Amino acid sequence: MPRCTIVSFRFGLTDGVSVVSRNWAVVLRRLGFDVSWVAGAFESGWEAGDPTHLVAGLGIDDPMPPDVAALTGALAHADLVIVENLCSIPLNLPAARAVTGVLRGRPAILHHHDPPWQRQRFEHITELPPDDPAWLHVTVNDLTRREMADRGIEATTVYNGFDPDPPTGDRAGTRRRLGLDDDTLLVAHPVRAIRRKAISRAVGIAEALGGTYWLLGPAEDGYGPTLAGELAAATCPVIHAPVGTRGDIYAAADLIVFPSTWEGFGNPPVEAALYRRPVVVGDYPVATELRGLGFRWFTHDDLDPVASWLGGHDQARRDRLLDYNRDVAVRQLSLERMARRLESLLDGAGWLP
Repeated sequence: MPRCTIVSFRFGLTDGVSVVSRNWAVVLRRLGFDVSWVAGAFESGWEAGDPTHLVAGLGIDDPMPPDVAALTGALAHADLVIVENLCSIPLNLPAARAVTGVLRGRPAILHHHDPPWQRQRFEHITELPPDDPAWLHVTVNDLTRREMADRGIEATTVYNGFDPDPPTGDRAGTRRRLGLDDDTLLVAHPVRAIRRKAISRAVGIAEALGGTYWLLGPAEDGYGPTLAGELAAATCPVIHAPVGTRGDIYAAADLIVFPSTWEGFGNPPVEAALYRRPVVVGDYPVATELRGLGFRWFTHDDLDPVASWLGGHDQARRDRLLDYNRDVAVRQLSLERMARRLESLLDGAGWLP
């Protein structure tokens, strides 16, 4: 059976790249691949059920470049390699250069979530993404695909795919662990804390609505001191803890907030639709692209509609919005639709088992 190896800086439980990678792995196994994983770090709790290979030097904060022999050995038995964002965003340029060198002339998909020009601090870096005649490039949105075409790289858009019937979470148990009763308005922000996630804006939404703000992820990229100040200044109750499964998070929450200033895609608003939860979404460019699929999301700059919706007593009206958004997510962004797109891409390249 052919092997597909998926490579990135790290694989964890909640970050978007890891979530999408897991879903790709599900599809690849269905198509007949054995799947393995290579990364500089596997976070506590990571369980994919496949072989994993830790290669020092691939991680975001690793001080030394990866050993090329070790990297070559980790990828030696792969018939196809999928590089998840490591050759897109310059968080570890020596690692990107090493992976590029090892994969020259080999079947590979470079899966791009965050190219450098989309971040002000990286826009001066032009060596990423690399290209090779043996590779295919896949973007998670059409905006990036068009921007890559402007830079001479042909890519295919494959939107992230989602389980249309995700596992039901435990609302009562999760809220009990959080110390909340069922009458508390819980405003969940299922992200890691970095600048573009707009933490202060999310806190402001919870404050305006009279809710409790719940931030799930840790601070990264040196954002810890800023986050501490933002949470200390909040005038609403704040919970900062990773409690429960993904299903538990959405079951416990009354409202999801996602007021980011930039995202390559943004999984939480789609997940909220599938879990039938209302969501407030920022005005980042790809959110506009996703709204074009039909989603009706509340906006962060006008909270009167969401306040009215949350406080309303017309359950039929509330259900209509939740049912509508779930239907859009199932039709447009299902795992099956993503699988068909990926299968067609691999078939066109002659890489199907």
